[in-house]
Amino acid sequence: MKFGFIAKHRGIWPVRWMCEALGVSRGGFYAWVTRPRSRRSRADEELGAKVRASFLGSDRTYGARRVWKDLAAEGVFSGLHRIERLMRSQALKHVRAGVGCRPIWGSGKPPPSLRTYSIAPLKPLLPTANGSLTSPMSGRLRAGSTSQPSSIYSRAVWSAGR
Repeated sequence: MKFGFIAKHRGIWPVRWMCEALGVSRGGFYAWVTRPRSRRSRADEELGAKVRASFLGSDRTYGARRVWKDLAAEGVFSGLHRIERLMRSQALKHVRAGVGCRPIWGSGKPPPSLRTYSIAPLKPLLPTANGSLTSPMSGRLRAGSTSQPSSIYSRAVWSAGR
């Protein structure tokens, strides 16, 4: 891990500084860089390509177990945990078919907050004395009330009814 970090960042900081900071020898780092890759890492690269091809061939719906079975059917045998590790390293995560398409409320109709409601008034609004709008029914007097209504239309109705 330390050598990989040094190799990744050696264009930014000097190798001598990073080796000293991480407590490794420069000779060990350069030996690691020139050493050929291990047989296991080369096999992982080949198997990873087959895993990716199987995963993409399933339209990203196969998980590790189904990819493992798919590769076994093709004659490529490996352990399930190795397939899982290779899928994780390539960020291959299956998509559950149809799950993202269902509405979250479960029933056929949307929740009340998503329904469309008409907010238009049933009757036209009339101007009041102070300039705001009101319904024609809001200013009528109730039985036993003696106060004057606030809208112009209501005043006309109130005074005509006297």
